[in-house]
Amino acid sequence: MTRDKTAGTGRDSANPEPKRDPHPPGNTEKDASDWVSGGEPMTGAQASYLKTLTEQARQPEAYDPELTKADASRRIDALKAKLGLARLGLASDPPHTA
Repeated sequence: MTRDKTAGTGRDSANPEPKRDPHPPGNTEKDASDWVSGGEPMTGAQASYLKTLTEQARQPEAYDPELTKADASRRIDALKAKLGLARLGLASDPPHTA
């Protein structure tokens, strides 16, 4: 008799590695305005990525070290769209979530 190793663990036996799922279910993406910590200062990863994107877009004025996490996330998304990174599948950026 074969036992399902995921039984009772809350994991889906069809996908034993949910962290590697390219389209995870549930609430993995929230609108930045809904973040509990969206009003906190942006993270170091956000600041670094935003600085890189503003330089690539030749818009250094778009970088503001005083942005909140939510504002930084929105600005990162806008710059990625402007640069066409999301469309090209090059959107592997540091996490910029709450």
